[in-house]
Amino acid sequence: MFSVAKRVLFALDPETAHNATLSMLHLGRRLGVLATTPLTSSGKITLAGLSFPNRVGLAGGMDKNGVLLDSWAHFGFGFAELGTVTPRPQSGNEKPRMFRLLSDQAIINRMGFNNLGIEHLVEQFKKRNHNGFILGANLGKNKVTANEDAEADYIEGMRKLYLYADYFTINISSPNTPELRELQDAHRIKSLVHTLCMVRDELPIKRPVFIKLDPDTDSTDLPYILEAILQAGADGIIATNTTTRRPNQLKSPQANQAGGLSGEPLFEIALKRVAEIRAFTGSGFPLMGVGGINSVQRGQQMLEAGADLIQVYSGFVFKGPTLIKDLGLSLPKTKTS
Repeated sequence: MFSVAKRVLFALDPETAHNATLSMLHLGRRLGVLATTPLTSSGKITLAGLSFPNRVGLAGGMDKNGVLLDSWAHFGFGFAELGTVTPRPQSGNEKPRMFRLLSDQAIINRMGFNNLGIEHLVEQFKKRNHNGFILGANLGKNKVTANEDAEADYIEGMRKLYLYADYFTINISSPNTPELRELQDAHRIKSLVHTLCMVRDELPIKRPVFIKLDPDTDSTDLPYILEAILQAGADGIIATNTTTRRPNQLKSPQANQAGGLSGEPLFEIALKRVAEIRAFTGSGFPLMGVGGINSVQRGQQMLEAGADLIQVYSGFVFKGPTLIKDLGLSLPKTKTS
Protein backbone atom coordinates (compact mmCIF):
# COMPACT_ATOMS: atom_id res chain seq x y z
CA MET A 1 0.00 0.00 0.00
CA PHE A 2 2.75 2.46 0.96
CA SER A 3 4.70 1.78 -2.25
CA VAL A 4 1.65 2.65 -4.35
CA ALA A 5 0.91 5.79 -2.35
CA LYS A 6 4.56 6.79 -2.54
CA ARG A 7 4.62 6.58 -6.34
CA VAL A 8 1.53 8.78 -6.56
CA LEU A 9 2.71 11.33 -4.01
CA PHE A 10 6.27 11.51 -5.32
CA ALA A 11 4.84 12.53 -8.70
CA LEU A 12 3.63 15.71 -7.01
CA ASP A 13 5.49 18.78 -5.84
CA PRO A 14 6.86 17.93 -2.34
CA GLU A 15 4.84 20.52 -0.46
CA THR A 16 1.68 19.59 -2.37
CA ALA A 17 2.30 15.94 -1.56
CA HIS A 18 2.88 16.77 2.10
CA ASN A 19 -0.38 18.70 2.39
CA ALA A 20 -2.33 16.07 0.46
CA THR A 21 -1.04 13.34 2.76
CA LEU A 22 -2.06 15.23 5.88
CA SER A 23 -5.51 15.92 4.39
CA MET A 24 -6.07 12.24 3.64
CA LEU A 25 -4.85 11.19 7.07
CA HIS A 26 -7.06 13.82 8.70
CA LEU A 27 -10.04 12.26 6.96
CA GLY A 28 -8.96 8.89 8.32
CA ARG A 29 -8.79 10.35 11.81
CA ARG A 30 -12.29 11.81 11.49
CA LEU A 31 -13.62 8.48 10.27
CA GLY A 32 -12.00 6.73 13.21
CA VAL A 33 -9.81 4.40 11.18
CA LEU A 34 -6.51 5.58 12.69
CA ALA A 35 -5.50 4.09 16.02
CA THR A 36 -4.49 6.40 18.86
CA THR A 37 -3.10 3.79 21.26
CA PRO A 38 0.70 3.76 20.97
CA LEU A 39 2.94 0.79 20.31
CA THR A 40 4.47 -0.32 23.62
CA SER A 41 6.28 -3.51 22.64
CA SER A 42 9.71 -2.02 23.31
CA GLY A 43 8.68 -1.02 26.82
CA LYS A 44 7.92 2.32 28.42
CA ILE A 45 10.83 4.73 28.80
CA THR A 46 10.70 7.38 31.53
CA LEU A 47 12.48 10.59 30.58
CA ALA A 48 12.16 14.08 32.04
CA GLY A 49 9.31 12.79 34.16
CA LEU A 50 7.32 11.53 31.17
CA SER A 51 6.49 7.91 30.36
CA PHE A 52 7.15 7.33 26.65
CA PRO A 53 5.48 4.21 25.17
CA ASN A 54 8.51 3.59 22.96
CA ARG A 55 11.69 5.35 21.89
CA VAL A 56 10.49 6.56 18.47
CA GLY A 57 8.94 9.97 17.91
CA LEU A 58 7.77 12.10 15.02
CA ALA A 59 10.06 15.11 14.63
CA GLY A 60 8.76 18.66 14.57
CA GLY A 61 7.83 20.09 11.18
CA MET A 62 5.70 17.25 9.85
CA ASP A 63 2.46 18.26 11.59
CA LYS A 64 2.77 21.98 12.25
CA ASN A 65 -0.93 22.55 12.91
CA GLY A 66 -1.87 19.46 14.90
CA VAL A 67 -3.82 17.75 12.13
CA LEU A 68 -3.34 14.20 13.45
CA LEU A 69 -2.46 14.68 17.11
CA ASP A 70 -2.24 11.25 18.79
CA SER A 71 -3.30 9.49 15.59
CA TRP A 72 0.41 9.42 14.75
CA ALA A 73 0.37 6.41 17.08
CA HIS A 74 -1.26 4.49 14.23
CA PHE A 75 2.10 4.33 12.45
CA GLY A 76 4.08 3.06 15.43
CA PHE A 77 5.29 6.33 16.94
CA GLY A 78 5.40 6.54 20.72
CA PHE A 79 5.27 10.32 20.67
CA ALA A 80 4.95 13.23 18.27
CA GLU A 81 6.14 16.82 18.30
CA LEU A 82 3.64 19.28 16.82
CA GLY A 83 4.76 22.56 15.29
CA THR A 84 6.81 24.61 14.88
CA VAL A 85 4.06 26.98 15.99
CA THR A 86 4.35 30.76 16.40
CA PRO A 87 2.10 33.08 18.40
CA ARG A 88 0.56 34.60 15.29
CA PRO A 89 -0.22 32.80 12.03
CA GLN A 90 2.31 33.29 9.27
CA SER A 91 2.54 32.13 5.69
CA GLY A 92 6.24 31.33 5.70
CA ASN A 93 8.73 31.88 2.91
CA GLU A 94 7.96 32.12 -0.78
CA LYS A 95 7.28 28.96 -2.78
CA PRO A 96 8.79 26.69 -3.92
CA ARG A 97 10.33 26.01 -0.53
CA MET A 98 10.57 22.23 -0.25
CA PHE A 99 12.73 20.01 -2.46
CA ARG A 100 12.93 16.22 -2.61
CA LEU A 101 16.45 14.87 -3.29
CA LEU A 102 15.58 11.37 -4.45
CA SER A 103 19.12 10.27 -5.28
CA ASP A 104 20.24 11.26 -1.81
CA GLN A 105 17.18 10.17 0.20
CA ALA A 106 17.05 13.72 1.52
CA ILE A 107 14.87 16.80 1.72
CA ILE A 108 15.76 20.49 1.62
CA ASN A 109 13.24 22.91 3.04
CA ARG A 110 13.09 26.63 3.63
CA MET A 111 9.51 26.73 4.88
CA GLY A 112 9.96 29.53 7.39
CA PHE A 113 7.62 28.42 10.21
CA ASN A 114 4.45 28.50 8.10
CA ASN A 115 1.60 27.70 10.50
CA LEU A 116 -1.89 28.72 11.60
CA GLY A 117 -0.78 30.18 14.93
CA ILE A 118 -0.95 29.25 18.58
CA GLU A 119 -4.69 29.73 19.04
CA HIS A 120 -5.41 27.17 16.33
CA LEU A 121 -2.99 24.66 17.82
CA VAL A 122 -4.53 25.06 21.27
CA GLU A 123 -7.93 24.12 19.84
CA GLN A 124 -6.39 21.11 18.12
CA PHE A 125 -4.65 19.94 21.29
CA LYS A 126 -7.98 19.96 23.09
CA LYS A 127 -9.07 17.11 20.78
CA ARG A 128 -6.39 14.63 21.88
CA ASN A 129 -7.52 11.29 23.31
CA HIS A 130 -5.01 10.81 26.16
CA ASN A 131 -4.34 7.12 25.47
CA GLY A 132 -0.77 7.24 26.72
CA PHE A 133 0.63 8.87 23.57
CA ILE A 134 3.04 11.74 24.31
CA LEU A 135 2.51 15.03 22.45
CA GLY A 136 5.08 17.81 22.52
CA ALA A 137 4.78 21.36 21.23
CA ASN A 138 7.61 22.83 19.17
CA LEU A 139 7.65 26.59 19.77
CA GLY A 140 9.12 29.27 17.53
CA LYS A 141 9.08 33.03 17.19
CA ASN A 142 7.33 35.01 14.49
CA LYS A 143 9.57 36.30 11.71
CA VAL A 144 8.66 39.92 12.51
CA THR A 145 9.65 39.50 16.16
CA ALA A 146 13.13 40.85 16.82
CA ASN A 147 15.56 38.56 18.63
CA GLU A 148 15.57 41.01 21.54
CA ASP A 149 11.85 40.30 21.99
CA ALA A 150 11.94 36.57 21.17
CA GLU A 151 11.38 35.36 24.71
CA ALA A 152 7.89 36.90 24.70
CA ASP A 153 6.89 34.69 21.75
CA TYR A 154 8.15 31.53 23.43
CA ILE A 155 6.52 32.49 26.73
CA GLU A 156 3.19 33.03 24.99
CA GLY A 157 3.37 29.55 23.50
CA MET A 158 4.16 27.98 26.85
CA ARG A 159 1.41 29.80 28.70
CA LYS A 160 -1.25 28.96 26.15
CA LEU A 161 -0.31 25.31 25.69
CA TYR A 162 0.81 24.11 29.13
CA LEU A 163 -2.59 22.55 29.88
CA TYR A 164 -2.41 20.40 26.76
CA ALA A 165 1.16 19.68 25.62
CA ASP A 166 3.28 17.13 27.51
CA TYR A 167 6.56 18.94 26.83
CA PHE A 168 7.91 22.01 25.05
CA THR A 169 10.67 22.23 22.48
CA ILE A 170 12.27 25.65 22.09
CA ASN A 171 13.24 25.94 18.44
CA ILE A 172 16.09 28.42 18.11
CA SER A 173 17.96 26.42 15.48
CA SER A 174 15.95 26.53 12.26
CA PRO A 175 18.05 27.99 9.43
CA ASN A 176 14.96 29.36 7.68
CA THR A 177 14.06 32.30 9.94
CA PRO A 178 16.58 35.15 9.56
CA GLU A 179 18.96 35.53 12.52
CA LEU A 180 17.15 32.90 14.61
CA ARG A 181 20.29 30.86 15.17
CA GLU A 182 21.91 33.90 16.79
CA LEU A 183 19.82 32.98 19.85
CA GLN A 184 22.14 29.99 20.31
CA ASP A 185 24.96 32.30 21.34
CA ALA A 186 26.01 31.15 24.81
CA HIS A 187 25.08 34.41 26.58
CA ARG A 188 21.77 34.78 24.77
CA ILE A 189 20.73 31.19 25.18
CA LYS A 190 21.44 31.23 28.90
CA SER A 191 19.27 34.31 29.39
CA LEU A 192 16.48 32.99 27.17
CA VAL A 193 16.36 29.51 28.67
CA HIS A 194 16.61 30.82 32.21
CA THR A 195 13.62 33.08 31.62
CA LEU A 196 11.59 30.30 30.02
CA CYS A 197 12.40 27.88 32.83
CA MET A 198 11.29 30.47 35.39
CA VAL A 199 7.98 30.75 33.53
CA ARG A 200 7.72 26.96 33.41
CA ASP A 201 8.25 26.74 37.16
CA GLU A 202 5.46 29.26 37.78
CA LEU A 203 2.88 27.39 35.70
CA PRO A 204 0.32 25.23 37.54
CA ILE A 205 1.52 22.20 35.57
CA LYS A 206 5.29 21.96 35.13
CA ARG A 207 6.14 20.79 31.63
CA PRO A 208 9.66 19.71 30.59
CA VAL A 209 11.52 22.16 28.37
CA PHE A 210 13.82 20.79 25.64
CA ILE A 211 16.19 22.96 23.61
CA LYS A 212 16.61 22.04 19.94
CA LEU A 213 20.11 22.73 18.64
CA ASP A 214 21.55 22.91 15.14
CA PRO A 215 24.29 20.60 13.80
CA ASP A 216 26.36 23.41 12.32
CA THR A 217 27.69 25.32 15.33
CA ASP A 218 31.46 24.88 15.61
CA SER A 219 32.42 22.16 18.06
CA THR A 220 34.69 24.61 19.90
CA ASP A 221 31.67 26.79 20.73
CA LEU A 222 29.42 23.90 21.71
CA PRO A 223 30.67 23.44 25.31
CA TYR A 224 29.82 27.05 26.17
CA ILE A 225 26.33 26.64 24.73
CA LEU A 226 25.77 23.37 26.58
CA GLU A 227 27.03 24.80 29.86
CA ALA A 228 24.63 27.72 29.45
CA ILE A 229 21.70 25.35 28.81
CA LEU A 230 22.53 23.25 31.85
CA GLN A 231 23.00 26.25 34.13
CA ALA A 232 19.73 27.79 32.93
CA GLY A 233 17.73 24.74 34.02
CA ALA A 234 16.53 23.14 30.79
CA ASP A 235 15.18 19.61 31.07
CA GLY A 236 16.78 18.21 27.93
CA ILE A 237 18.22 18.74 24.46
CA ILE A 238 17.13 17.68 20.98
CA ALA A 239 19.90 17.25 18.42
CA THR A 240 19.72 18.14 15.69
CA ASN A 241 17.81 20.48 13.43
CA THR A 242 18.50 20.53 9.69
CA THR A 243 21.91 21.51 8.34
CA THR A 244 22.96 24.29 6.00
CA ARG A 245 25.98 22.20 4.98
CA ARG A 246 26.03 20.34 1.67
CA PRO A 247 28.09 17.16 1.94
CA ASN A 248 30.21 16.39 -1.11
CA GLN A 249 28.40 13.14 -1.85
CA LEU A 250 25.10 14.81 -2.80
CA LYS A 251 24.00 13.81 -6.31
CA SER A 252 20.57 15.38 -6.77
CA PRO A 253 20.20 18.39 -9.09
CA GLN A 254 18.34 20.20 -6.30
CA ALA A 255 21.25 19.85 -3.87
CA ASN A 256 22.25 23.52 -4.04
CA GLN A 257 18.83 24.88 -3.10
CA ALA A 258 18.91 27.14 -0.05
CA GLY A 259 17.44 25.85 3.18
CA GLY A 260 17.92 23.12 5.74
CA LEU A 261 19.00 19.66 4.61
CA SER A 262 17.53 16.59 6.31
CA GLY A 263 17.57 12.88 5.60
CA GLU A 264 20.34 10.43 4.79
CA PRO A 265 23.22 12.97 4.42
CA LEU A 266 22.46 14.47 7.83
CA PHE A 267 22.91 11.24 9.79
CA GLU A 268 26.67 11.26 10.39
CA ILE A 269 26.60 14.97 11.20
CA ALA A 270 23.77 14.54 13.71
CA LEU A 271 25.34 11.39 15.16
CA LYS A 272 28.58 13.25 15.87
CA ARG A 273 26.71 16.12 17.49
CA VAL A 274 24.72 13.75 19.74
CA ALA A 275 27.95 12.07 20.84
CA GLU A 276 29.54 15.45 21.59
CA ILE A 277 26.57 16.52 23.68
CA ARG A 278 26.50 13.26 25.65
CA ALA A 279 30.23 13.46 26.29
CA PHE A 280 29.74 16.92 27.79
CA THR A 281 26.57 16.33 29.81
CA GLY A 282 27.41 12.85 31.03
CA SER A 283 24.76 10.21 31.56
CA GLY A 284 21.35 11.05 32.89
CA PHE A 285 20.61 14.31 31.08
CA PRO A 286 17.68 13.75 28.67
CA LEU A 287 18.74 13.79 25.01
CA MET A 288 16.75 13.12 21.84
CA GLY A 289 18.60 12.30 18.61
CA VAL A 290 17.22 13.19 15.21
CA GLY A 291 18.63 13.34 11.70
CA GLY A 292 18.84 10.76 8.92
CA ILE A 293 17.51 7.79 10.88
CA ASN A 294 16.19 5.51 8.13
CA SER A 295 16.89 2.02 9.49
CA VAL A 296 16.86 0.06 12.73
CA GLN A 297 20.67 -0.01 12.61
CA ARG A 298 20.83 3.77 12.50
CA GLY A 299 18.33 4.06 15.30
CA GLN A 300 20.53 1.81 17.41
CA GLN A 301 23.62 3.82 16.46
CA MET A 302 21.93 6.99 17.66
CA LEU A 303 21.15 5.36 21.00
CA GLU A 304 24.71 4.12 21.31
CA ALA A 305 25.96 7.66 20.61
CA GLY A 306 24.05 8.82 23.66
CA ALA A 307 20.45 9.53 22.68
CA ASP A 308 17.67 8.36 24.99
CA LEU A 309 14.95 8.78 22.36
CA ILE A 310 14.99 9.27 18.61
CA GLN A 311 12.83 11.30 16.26
CA VAL A 312 12.16 10.61 12.58
CA TYR A 313 10.96 12.80 9.71
CA SER A 314 12.59 12.13 6.34
CA GLY A 315 12.95 8.42 7.05
CA PHE A 316 9.17 8.24 7.43
CA VAL A 317 8.72 10.05 4.10
CA PHE A 318 11.03 7.71 2.20
CA LYS A 319 10.54 4.40 4.06
CA GLY A 320 6.98 4.68 5.41
CA PRO A 321 5.25 3.17 8.47
CA THR A 322 7.20 -0.11 8.33
CA LEU A 323 10.34 1.73 9.39
CA ILE A 324 8.61 3.27 12.40
CA LYS A 325 7.12 -0.01 13.60
CA ASP A 326 10.41 -1.83 13.09
CA LEU A 327 12.19 0.82 15.15
CA GLY A 328 9.56 0.74 17.87
CA LEU A 329 9.70 -3.05 18.13
CA SER A 330 13.45 -3.42 17.80
CA LEU A 331 15.06 -0.69 19.85
CA PRO A 332 15.98 -2.00 23.28
CA LYS A 333 14.49 -1.00 26.59
CA THR A 334 17.95 0.03 27.70
CA LYS A 335 20.82 1.23 25.59
CA THR A 336 23.74 -1.06 24.85
CA SER A 337 27.17 0.05 25.99
